[in-house]
Amino acid sequence: MNRINKLFQQKSENILSVYFTAGFPKLEDTLPILKCLQANGVDLVEIGVPFSDPMADGVVIQNSSQVALQNGMSIRKLFEQLTAVRAEIHIPLIMMGYLNPVMQFGFENFCKECSRVGVDGMIIPDLPMSDFLAEYKDIATKYGLEFIFLITPETEESRIREIDSHTNGFIYMVSSAAVTGTQNSFDNKMEYFNRINVMNLKNPRLIGFGISNKSTRDMANRYSSGAIIGSAFIKALQETQDVEKGVKRLLERLEE
Repeated sequence: MNRINKLFQQKSENILSVYFTAGFPKLEDTLPILKCLQANGVDLVEIGVPFSDPMADGVVIQNSSQVALQNGMSIRKLFEQLTAVRAEIHIPLIMMGYLNPVMQFGFENFCKECSRVGVDGMIIPDLPMSDFLAEYKDIATKYGLEFIFLITPETEESRIREIDSHTNGFIYMVSSAAVTGTQNSFDNKMEYFNRINVMNLKNPRLIGFGISNKSTRDMANRYSSGAIIGSAFIKALQETQDVEKGVKRLLERLEE
């Protein structure tokens, strides 16, 4: 069974997923970050492939991508870093990146390398569902990769149900129709969260974009299987320039 599916089978609530940009703050921080997140109880990790034009991301993650690229991070380098990752990391890993770099690397080559190193799934925010179904789904399935799609408050019900019927990992619920970044409260999102919950989708959901404190994390846990943290972790790494201190600072802020 894919590790993503196994996670949701074993744990249906309060899941903590953390995103980081590979190659940030230092080029060789990928494995140390994974080890530290796992040691501190993180359930799932999204490894961000840096890109020069990350259109779904706010300033914090944009800047981390620029630093990572300047440090020399590339898809090829990332797969080299992940070659022996499964000797020490047992939690599910998802590659998150944009279509342009993946296509330049070669979509099937990318999936093949994901399978080789033990990556469990992929998120490509700018890949249309129609293209995925026509050209890419069979390839992802061939290499045992779950494909994760994003939905927003503006996503039509028909598209949400299409995503739910053609995927088997989880659905990434974007908290608002905006780029990544921290928010202090999700009080105005309850209608959206409730609307998705009553659809009785077969896939579990995680809520991301804007989660940075106890209030927003608790709200995500209340209305889905858990929370996805991105910008708040990148900020913590940026402030500390140290993997262990950055993880500790993130977890402290999630309790504030």
